[in-house]
Amino acid sequence: MDPHLSDLPLDCLITIFSYLHDEDLITISHVCKSWHEAAETPWLWRKICLQRWGFCNIASFLSGIDKQSWKSYYMRRVLLELKMKTGRSGGDYSCQSLRGHNGKITGVVYLAGTCATSEFWNESSVVCSASTDGTVVAWDVQKAEQLWSTPVQSPLCDIVVDVQSKVVVTVDDSGTVKAWEGSTGQEVASYSTGSPTNSLYACSIDDKPLITVGSSNGSLHTLMSPSLSKLSRHVVFDSFRLDLILSSPDKKWILTASRDCSEFSPKVFLSQSLCSGPEGEGPVSASLPDSACGCCSAAFIPSHPARVAVIHSGPLSQKKRLSIFDISMKMMKYEEAPSAQQVESFELDLSHWSSSVLLQARDSNTLVVAAGTQLSVYSLKGALLQRMQDHTQPISSLCVDSFRVVTASRDLSLRVLTWSHDKEKGVCLESQYHLLGGSHSMSRGFTFVTCDYISIVGSVEGVNGRDVLKAYTFNT
Repeated sequence: MDPHLSDLPLDCLITIFSYLHDEDLITISHVCKSWHEAAETPWLWRKICLQRWGFCNIASFLSGIDKQSWKSYYMRRVLLELKMKTGRSGGDYSCQSLRGHNGKITGVVYLAGTCATSEFWNESSVVCSASTDGTVVAWDVQKAEQLWSTPVQSPLCDIVVDVQSKVVVTVDDSGTVKAWEGSTGQEVASYSTGSPTNSLYACSIDDKPLITVGSSNGSLHTLMSPSLSKLSRHVVFDSFRLDLILSSPDKKWILTASRDCSEFSPKVFLSQSLCSGPEGEGPVSASLPDSACGCCSAAFIPSHPARVAVIHSGPLSQKKRLSIFDISMKMMKYEEAPSAQQVESFELDLSHWSSSVLLQARDSNTLVVAAGTQLSVYSLKGALLQRMQDHTQPISSLCVDSFRVVTASRDLSLRVLTWSHDKEKGVCLESQYHLLGGSHSMSRGFTFVTCDYISIVGSVEGVNGRDVLKAYTFNT
């Protein structure tokens, strides 16, 4: 080493080191005392953290006087993500079976989870499962312990969580919606839709938590949470089941669809207009163009206020198309009215026909589509960026976030894939490893998967009619 370099002022060394990557910064910190002092500068590690993750919540790390706080955060999070990429059983993660139901599991939701921006990633994750045995069970994922269980009622069809009110909401096959206290499992409120086979969706309007219910007769019920008092009820798809409800990122729009009828296109509602009482005016709504009829899946694009991707049947064939619409209020003659403007549409290249096609959006330009055993990545312009086939049986469920993709399959495995950035290809998926669900003699495969940052929970269909949860927790 040039002896004069060690004599450079600290500010000069910090400026030079700001051009280095993390591995290089760690290496040069061992050269000499002055370089070590410069390489440990919190500003350098803050810059590296924000370049890699965009947002870091390290308030507790910075609560004391510690020059290595940003570096400590970086090293700990990198190690955790390395474990989530390699997936070595016993060393990187632990697997537990959560047994508590005597029927089929119809839904699994996180009541309390750990996100990537959490400070320490060691908080307990709590999931709640609903079953046809008529019970809701809450589980501590890390400890594999049952926290509470509700009394037996009619078979349950769906479950959602109102995070703001910390309540779990279910609907049974008779159309009764119930809210349960998240900490105890005590019943808080109930509401009857008057029709069986309902779908639930939790959202908020003007920071007020709401529960929307789609019924088998095509009605949309809007309820306050957690009281479940009715705000409105509107018929959307007469005599056809309303089984798809989504809220836009800006929370101004609610999208509804019926996957039972190919003659209807999805319909969007101005959220605030659904809060009017039964005596008020009808809701402000608009149907997507007829070209979007036969909707089978939809997802809002995370970084856009109200841009939605819809997979539907083609107008002249049964081949699936993916269309993108921007939803907004526009001036029509003398008043504003909702508008759904198509910005892109392309035919999906699905080499394997499947009656069920799953869709989720990763960011403003990346869509993930699962059909049959294949997983495909598309751009919003319709370019097929990637295609992979890691399963031997159809993909039954899909979980997508900014770090990874997890697919659940009837072949009794979960596949973990992680996102990376290639200078030439841009964002791409790397297939990492399988998480196995048990014995084929006892199970028929995974039916559902959900994730938080440090855990993955999948529902396994039991041959004996008793489904089991498999919980995979990464060591923090």
